[in-house]
Amino acid sequence: MIKKSFWGLSTPQINYEMLPVHLPQTEKIPTPERITLFHPKNEALNQPLAWGIGDPVKTGQKLSLYPDQNDYVISPVTGKISSLSPYTGDFAKNYMAITIRSDDNEIFDDTFQKQIQSPTLELMSDYLKGAPGNPPLSLLADSNGQIKTIVIRGLDPDPMVATSQYIAQSRMKELENGIRILKEVSAVQDIILITAGESVQGYGHIGARVKNVKAVYPAALPHMIMKDVLGQVVPAGKTCEDLGVCFFTAEAVISIGSAFASGQIATSKILTFIQKNGTRKILEARIGTPIGDILRAYGETVNEFDRIIFGGPMTGSAVYALEHPVQPDTDSIIVVDRDKAAYVSDYPCINCGECVRICPAKIQVHMLVRYLEANLYENAADNYDLYSCIECGLCSYVCISKIPIFQYIKLAKYELERTKTPEAADA
Repeated sequence: MIKKSFWGLSTPQINYEMLPVHLPQTEKIPTPERITLFHPKNEALNQPLAWGIGDPVKTGQKLSLYPDQNDYVISPVTGKISSLSPYTGDFAKNYMAITIRSDDNEIFDDTFQKQIQSPTLELMSDYLKGAPGNPPLSLLADSNGQIKTIVIRGLDPDPMVATSQYIAQSRMKELENGIRILKEVSAVQDIILITAGESVQGYGHIGARVKNVKAVYPAALPHMIMKDVLGQVVPAGKTCEDLGVCFFTAEAVISIGSAFASGQIATSKILTFIQKNGTRKILEARIGTPIGDILRAYGETVNEFDRIIFGGPMTGSAVYALEHPVQPDTDSIIVVDRDKAAYVSDYPCINCGECVRICPAKIQVHMLVRYLEANLYENAADNYDLYSCIECGLCSYVCISKIPIFQYIKLAKYELERTKTPEAADA
């Protein structure tokens, strides 16, 4: 819900939409004939692939692209590998797209089940990094004990999305079990569950402190939680982990709890699906399910210039193929009619100041964007607080000239990060 300003004297307010007391049932998408997994690809490794076309896989089986590689994906179905092909994602991230043709007879891999009697952080890192919710277990494992607080997001950071909210309210037993295991294996005893408004009630027994935030965007973004709940401002260029705080989604914690309770790694992703007409559904689909299968299940057609957004309306990214799969961190899919889609332009900034007024980080966005448009990224970082941006997207939302400021900022950070890699190698 968006509250409009009165006579232009205040900025618009975007509210998070809270779920009703009586939660709807998740709607399950049938297992597709083919699923696709994106395995991180290391171009520096010149080794033969550990898997080939025609190789059989089981549900829950760990698949590493190369022998003895730390990166892996978990097969969400039983079947045979039908193709292996390079895939380039956002910001030139390289993957190997592993497509599996699913079988009707499902067989579960029991490798993880044989080891669950002694939960350890190493065991979780070895098998649960690709679980639904994409648990950031590498951050815990690599922190050398520097992480002192785990924050569980029971409220989705983007408006309109209800995935984390739904999971936190509907699966408290698994949430409690996941919290217990995280405390046991990580030695982090300070765990906080973030909710909004009156939803703070009913969580007193789960083993975590419960804190609520305002149901107004962008209160559920990590940097805002750090400031408003933990009383810490993340310095420019630093991360929440640098301050000893690690963020998990509610689904990531539940994936851990359910895995150790059942002995099986979860292979289905809960997500929010928003149709063209604005209807919001909570559905469950196997990881790797093509978006086209979900659209067909609901009779949704996509025409030329319509948009499919993975993620929320403020920070999500458009995808351009119906074969694009649901991934472990896909919390929402939005289909936008071309007549309602936001557009961008190359109109110049008119110095209206709306972006400055609405910016939570108090950045002089109208000046920052001038440097970004000219590809002067280092100047933008040095002079106009590029790294103070928390990437909420509000500047793009209010921009009268429709400048894609949010996209400029993400591109600038990516390009600056790329320059650090060769510099580090030469040092």
